[in-house]
Parts: sequence; structure tokens; C-alpha cells
Amino acid sequence: MFAVKNPHARTGSSAASPQARRLGLAHWAGLVLSLCLAACGGGGGGSSPSLSTPASPSSPQPSPQPIGSATTTFGLTLPRQGLVAADLGVIVAEGDPLSEAVAAYYQTARGIPAANIIRVKVNTASASISAADFAALKTDVDAKLPAGVQATLVTWAAPSRVVGRCAMSITSALALGYDVQYCGGCDGTTRTGYFESESQRPWTDLKLRPSMLLGASTLDAAKALIDRGVKADASYPTGDGYLIRTSDAARSVRYADFAAQPAAWAGRLQLSYIDASANSANNAISGKSNVLFYFTGLASVPGIASNGFRPGAVADHLTSYGGLLPGGGQMSALDWLSAGATGSYGTVEEPCNYTNKFPQASSLIDQYYRGATLIEAYWKSVDWPGQGLFVGEPLAQPFADKPSFSLVGNQYQIVTRALRPHSSYALEYRVGSSGSWTSLATFATGAVPAQTLSSPLPPANATQLRWMGPCGSNPLLQCMLSISN
Repeated sequence: MFAVKNPHARTGSSAASPQARRLGLAHWAGLVLSLCLAACGGGGGGSSPSLSTPASPSSPQPSPQPIGSATTTFGLTLPRQGLVAADLGVIVAEGDPLSEAVAAYYQTARGIPAANIIRVKVNTASASISAADFAALKTDVDAKLPAGVQATLVTWAAPSRVVGRCAMSITSALALGYDVQYCGGCDGTTRTGYFESESQRPWTDLKLRPSMLLGASTLDAAKALIDRGVKADASYPTGDGYLIRTSDAARSVRYADFAAQPAAWAGRLQLSYIDASANSANNAISGKSNVLFYFTGLASVPGIASNGFRPGAVADHLTSYGGLLPGGGQMSALDWLSAGATGSYGTVEEPCNYTNKFPQASSLIDQYYRGATLIEAYWKSVDWPGQGLFVGEPLAQPFADKPSFSLVGNQYQIVTRALRPHSSYALEYRVGSSGSWTSLATFATGAVPAQTLSSPLPPANATQLRWMGPCGSNPLLQCMLSISN
């Protein structure tokens, strides 16, 4: 028999009482379920000033002075995209030889500041940690993390989940705290506000530090994974990506999102949508090279080791227990890393097949392509992440953004790959330190944002410029993204 649950979504949930099917080891039957996908991240912490009320700089600024001509960039610097080494805390199981060695290798490979290496006492012999013991662990971690740290990496292989009234992954519990609103089997769970957000500083904006488990059981495997992540940086791959609707209907509920991606990314990435719903012989790919994305839905995906994965590759399969380590009778998310992927995801308890609880390929690819690191892109692709374990090398950044703002001839040139689709940006100027802001140029990005924009110069008496765009914590609002000296 199979179980169908009609859960009542909790406060904060973005879907109202959808049906969802268990994905465990039981027999399958019944209707294919229709689930709602949230369109964008909601409001969260952090300021969200409107266009008419720009945020004040965090430190006193000198009064702008007229320069007598407009042939200057006023020192405007575009915001960077993606976390850097100083933003990442590395959590180490003190005295565990593997965790200590992995942390040391990672610190050297990525240049992690010594102050960001956080040693804690944890029992690495158990796959799970109790909610009570985790509370003490998290208190210790939070007390030791430098204030500016925005995300964390866990360097032990176990524990991978926190168990109380329900099970959260260790990565989500570290980010959100253990709270039953984020878990509970087939119940709807609470969203975070980080889903599809434009936040570059999740701790600053949302009081959330996304976390990732390196997920290696040997030092050699850890080194290979870390090296792949580093090698991925600024490699700007063009593909390939495979998004498969399998013959397993319950595990293929993401197919509508999959199907739209090849056309959406035409000319930028080589993506293939494979509909194997009526032919299980096409449920998996094999012998492919240069695999960058592989998203599918099966309890176990055959032939993954026969493929060649590019550095920075992301791959996952929608099933119940992909994040239940060391294993829950189904294929583990760690198998993707062993096959050569750099990041993966799986759930640690029976979640039912809500699409909200699993990565949305369109969101992940978009964030990654626009310059997000692996940890940011993955976390921003999951609306309800409480039951999900994120594994991989967090700072991998194949599409690193190198933004610039410069004078080219008699125009300003803005170069960035970070622009959000279907959004508005503006370059504005003002005269004097208290003058009103005037639009110099506005940009509507559409479905495929340009990466080079041009703007006319301001009048000769202009004294300051600012760059406006979607707010970090709520992209439906406009915020000041940067301001000149």
C-alpha cells in the first residue's frame, strides 16, 4: 500500500494543504500530485528601503563636492556577488582526526582566516545527535563564530541529522536552529526567506547562516572534492546539464520546472530535458562527459560513475532518504560526490514529495550562473529546507562575477553577470550631499539579462552616484546596492 497525506501547512508555509506522497520503501500507486512552487523569497530581516528612501551608509561619508565635469565614475563600485573565504566559518569536531585534517586542508586551499576555524566537542561515532545535545552544540558554535561570518562548513561525516520530535539535517539545524516548524515528516514546513532572495549577506540580512556538510568519509575523498571546488572557480562552463523526468511518477514531480530549462538557457548553457515517463530505459544517462547539472527523481540512479562531471557540478535525485547518512535503504546524496559532483542534496526523514522541500533547478541554475557560490545557489533553490542536507564544497563558484563600472567614451559602462531576471535596476545621481536623487538610466532585465549596460553621463554639477536594484531580503522592493564616495 502507499500512504497519501493531506497535511495542514504550518504558519509561514507558502502552500495551503497540498497532498503529498511518501517516497520511502513502500509500494507506489495513486495519482500524480500537483504542488505549488513559491515564486520568490518573502520579506525577512535586513533593511528594505524604497527607491525614494535610500539606506544610509553604515559609516560617515565625506560631503560630496562639485567636480566641474562629468568625466568621472565618482568612485562607484558595483557590489560583488558570492561569499568569500572570510565569510565562511569552518566547524571542526575537536580531536576527530578526519575532521581536523579536512579542516586544515580546506583552510589552506581556500585561505580561511584562523579566527573562522571553530572547534567543538561532538560525538562523531553516531549518525544522529539529540535535539538537547545539539542545542548545546549550537550555542557553542554561535558563541565562537566571528560576527561577520555569513555561512558555515561542517567537516565531520557524522552526525548528519538532529533528532527530537522530528528530524532536521545538521546543516539546516545549524542555519535555523532545531525547531519542529522545520520538520515533521509529511507536514508542510516553514520557509526561510532565503529562497530565491538577492541577499549577499544572509546572516546580516536574515539572521540565517546557510551550512553545508563536506560529506567525505576519507581524507583523500575530501581533498579531491575540495580540489574540484577550487578548480571550478571562474571556469565559466557552458554545460552539459541533464534534467530527467523518470518513470517514477512520485519522484518526478519537478518535471514541469525541468522541461522549461533548455529553452530558457539556450545560447548560454547546454541543457537537455529527457522525458522517460513512458520508457524506463531512459531513466538515467551514462557515459556522458562534461556534466555540469544532473537533476532527476529515483530511489537509486544507475550508472552515475560512468559519467564525467565538471568541477563545480551539481547533481541530486528526489527521494526520501538521500540525506540519511550513512544510508537509509536508498541511494545517498554522497554517491553523487563519489562520482565526481561537487555538490548534492537529500532529505533526512520522510518528507513526502513536496517540490518545496527539494531543489528547484531553475532557481539553482539562475543563482549559480549569476555568480553565487555553491552553498548560496543550493540554499536559495529550496523553499522549505529544514529536512534537507546540503553536501559539497561550499565556495565553488564556476560563474564568478567580476563587476565593473567605468567610463567608455562618453558613456558609463556597467559590466556584471549578477542582474536578476525580470527585475529593475537604476543608476542615479544627485547634486550636493542633501540633493534629491535623479534617474540617469533605468534597466528592465527581462528573462535573459544583459551583462553589459550603458548609461549617459550626469550633468557637470553632479557630485554622487548610486546603483539601485532588488533588495537582498525582498527582491520585490528596490534598495541602494552601492553608492559612490
